[in-house]
Amino acid sequence: MKELPIRIRLEKKSGKTLYEQLYEYIREEIRTGGLLPGERLPSARFLSDSLQVSRTTVDMAYGQLVAEGYLTAKPKSGYFVNATEGLYNTGMTAMEEKPKASAKETEDAFRYDFSPTAIDMTYFPYATWKKITRNILVDAKSRMFALGEPQGDRELRHTICRYLHSSRGVNCDPEQLIIGAGNDFLLLLLEKLLGRHVPVAMENPTYQKAYRIFNSFAYPIFLVPMDEKGIRVDRLRESGAQVAYVMPSRQYPTGISMPIGRRMELLSWAAEGKERYLIEDDYDSEFRYKGRPLPSLQASDSQGHVIYLGTFSKAIAPAIRVSYMVLPYPLLEKYRRECGFISSTVSRIDQTILNEFIRDGYFERYLNKMRKVYRAKHDLLLGEIREWEADFAVSGENAGLHILLKDRRGRDEESLVKAAEEADVKVYGMSAFRMTADAQTAIEPATLILGYGSLSEAEIREGLKRLKKAWH
Repeated sequence: MKELPIRIRLEKKSGKTLYEQLYEYIREEIRTGGLLPGERLPSARFLSDSLQVSRTTVDMAYGQLVAEGYLTAKPKSGYFVNATEGLYNTGMTAMEEKPKASAKETEDAFRYDFSPTAIDMTYFPYATWKKITRNILVDAKSRMFALGEPQGDRELRHTICRYLHSSRGVNCDPEQLIIGAGNDFLLLLLEKLLGRHVPVAMENPTYQKAYRIFNSFAYPIFLVPMDEKGIRVDRLRESGAQVAYVMPSRQYPTGISMPIGRRMELLSWAAEGKERYLIEDDYDSEFRYKGRPLPSLQASDSQGHVIYLGTFSKAIAPAIRVSYMVLPYPLLEKYRRECGFISSTVSRIDQTILNEFIRDGYFERYLNKMRKVYRAKHDLLLGEIREWEADFAVSGENAGLHILLKDRRGRDEESLVKAAEEADVKVYGMSAFRMTADAQTAIEPATLILGYGSLSEAEIREGLKRLKKAWH
């Protein structure tokens, strides 16, 4: 039962009867959303006792609200708030009205949104996830509700290590792995391990959120240009950075896959300094549509200079909020000394569910299904834009959940994005991912990013049809 949050003092000398004051207060709570449809009000006896008024006063107020349709009286159950569509917020003044959401705040601001970060949740095995959750809660013992290990439950760490070794070639023990609620938390933890004011190098363009997080640490950030093989190691050496944040399997947002030669150059750079590290963000390596998955950079690291980051946000669901970090042994010892007291940020129940989901083969089956789904969308997208070759060059295909279109006609990015928006289609310009502009940027063609993960095949076709009309 909901106890009505009465913050009204019923005044006998107010000029209104007590029942009118109570009636008006409850009516206003319903109108402004303080009381929601279906909520049960306190019994007349309980309310009369708490307000120190007669039972008749409460009965009269409730009776008037029932007569006007604000409440429903159910025999032997009590009084319940009715759905009063159109009455909510009618009493608000202009100053009290909620501000309207901007286009950026509204998820469906555009009918066709080619977001490079959104995924398709249509095929998520909800029934399986519910079954695992139900079984775990039925069998839950007191230990599951205890605090747990700071690095995450050992069983899940062991399961993730086995998965990483088989799928990505990552060499690690459960002791090296730390589980956290998203990469944001793990990067915050890294700041404690790497120290303050550590110079960090990042590819340009790069992942915006990681840049903002490093910037919040007051780290000196060096933006290193890229070529067709990824980050330029010669410019990395010139930067004087001690740590480099890279995405070798599929760089975001360019989609470049770093070849083995460039990877060896990076590892050589890291080996030149005792406390040099490479942060490898392996954010969506599960989705590759041509050839075998590329091995991780960490798999080639024999001297302990690679910090490996991964997440289940794209492979399973964003709301899972489970990421993991593999620390080289020197940093692991420092973690135990200086950060071992920090509790895990992921619920033990969520960890147990995820562990069973991976261990019992559900994750692999789901991944295989989604690879087929995304590949079909990928192939459809490439097939539909094949006739655009005179206007755009395509890159970044065969992996991930987005492609790049480079304009061949000398048009500027802003005009292309605006023309798309006028057609009710959202596309993304590369400039948003460039943290600084340089001379090279000025002469590069306008580049647009088209993600296809969350769109259906019908939506991809219609969205591209609108883009063709807007750009041709």
